[in-house]
Amino acid sequence: MANRKRSREQEVDPMYDMLFNMLIAFVFCFIIAFLSINPKAQKSGDIPAKAEFIITLSWPDNDPNDLDLWTQGPSGEVVWFRNREAGLMHLDRDDRGSSNNTIVVNGKKVVNPLRQEVTTIRSIIPGEYVANVHYYETKELDANDPKAGKPVEATLTVIKVNPKAEVVFYGQATLDGRGKEATLVRFTIDPSGAVTNINTIPKSLAKSLT
Repeated sequence: MANRKRSREQEVDPMYDMLFNMLIAFVFCFIIAFLSINPKAQKSGDIPAKAEFIITLSWPDNDPNDLDLWTQGPSGEVVWFRNREAGLMHLDRDDRGSSNNTIVVNGKKVVNPLRQEVTTIRSIIPGEYVANVHYYETKELDANDPKAGKPVEATLTVIKVNPKAEVVFYGQATLDGRGKEATLVRFTIDPSGAVTNINTIPKSLAKSLT
């Protein structure tokens, strides 16, 4: 019996053992790869968000005042907080200062200090674009806040996304009080996507629509 068992053990080719172990390793790797697939697969017909240009308005952290980004495209359409999408431009969020930057988590108030609004241009549409900032006359502020209604410094950046991220404009302006509006930048996009004719010649957008 011992001789029979020994002879059976000798019949096992080491090559088969190696191949079997490789097969197990392959199956294991396949399972890990399968489990790591993002479960949030796109639905049929969904189009992923795409941006060619990103226009960002920001002002000092924790500032209670409400500044608004207004962006006009080549055909005259304007994106602002009451019209957040026009053509291929989209305003991602209306930041109203201290009015909408507080959330409750587990019964505790959490304050987001960031003050920022972002408009994306999702395709290259040749023509002139205008980006303005408007100091909104909100009535929701705490009258005892020493910063309420005071001058606010606004910063605007324009980033060209493709083929690599490039800052094509960076500028600042101070708005003295509520109701004030400033043209932070005007620029032209040519058919190739290049940015030209950058200037700050004033052009009112808010007054024509409010």
